[in-house]
Amino acid sequence: MTSFSQSAIYGHNNNTNITDLCISGSLPLIDWKTLVPETLITIGMPVYNAMPYLPEAIESLLSQTFADFELLVVVDGATDGSLAYLQSIRDSRLRLLTQPNLGLVATLNHILHETRTPWLVRQDADDVSYPTRLERIARAIMHYPDAGIFYSLAEYYPRDHAVGSFRCSRGTPAELRKIVQSGYLLSICHPTAVLHVEKTRAIGGYRVGLHAEDADLWWRMALQHDIHCIDEPLVGFRHNPSSISSLNFENQETAGLYIQYLLLSKLWNLTPHPPKTIWNELGLLVNTKAITAKKYLRSFSMHLAEGALTEALFAIFQALCASPNYIFKRIQDEASSSRIIRNGISPSLFLERKDALWPCS
Repeated sequence: MTSFSQSAIYGHNNNTNITDLCISGSLPLIDWKTLVPETLITIGMPVYNAMPYLPEAIESLLSQTFADFELLVVVDGATDGSLAYLQSIRDSRLRLLTQPNLGLVATLNHILHETRTPWLVRQDADDVSYPTRLERIARAIMHYPDAGIFYSLAEYYPRDHAVGSFRCSRGTPAELRKIVQSGYLLSICHPTAVLHVEKTRAIGGYRVGLHAEDADLWWRMALQHDIHCIDEPLVGFRHNPSSISSLNFENQETAGLYIQYLLLSKLWNLTPHPPKTIWNELGLLVNTKAITAKKYLRSFSMHLAEGALTEALFAIFQALCASPNYIFKRIQDEASSSRIIRNGISPSLFLERKDALWPCS
């Protein structure tokens, strides 16, 4: 990638805190086409039965303040009106591919394989990108061209019927790496991620067979390359009842523990076993009260987004009954930007079941 001096990019003297300006987005307007003559960014969107949210998601991308990108959409055997809608769009930046229904992970890897630019911006078909999202990303890339991943904060959407934000890890690349090296997983909202294409391909892309393919990618990248947080909300994240994360809620919790198990296997130089052989053992580590509270909290957000206030209040009451401690911690995470936010359970709990989780190791 072409190297640029900070002064050439930002037009500031050496006394300016360029890092803060880059991340906050308080810089003057930049002629990006002159600065970066070749397209830097591909937006990758997997689509499966994404109506009625798809048009809003697409419009949020086509109206970005940073306009030089390719929008790569892979329709994964959709059976609703998604493909017809996409075929009606007349914009040269859209590149539309179709495939039989292969599932999310295969579609993400298809997108990664088809990307022709250095950077891949993730976008889900039911979320929205705020108008300056790509501009913020481009500035960050120019300042940290050797990064492996960028990501931003995300707010629950739509904002007029939503409360709170996605629970995200924050910190410097070194602080984020320290979380991983201590045996915990990063909490990153997948649709906010920006992947360095070659680095992501080199570590194996998305691994097949897991419901938590994103968390698996984060730890592998953090151990080898810097991950940078753009510390502002750039994406509106929709809690969609038909989304994969909602439909596979219980499995995702156990899958998350399996991802942590893979990380610990790497850190402790142990041989991991396939999910099916230790799935029941991992299930014994699940905090069922916290999972129930988390599920009701998600129901609260979805009911609120639909304007169903009575159902929303009942859901938050059920969440509090299931695990007051989980709700209290969630409020603390929301209220403080300085708290260390990480996913997973204490690695010592895995060690207590080492013989069952790593037999013959």
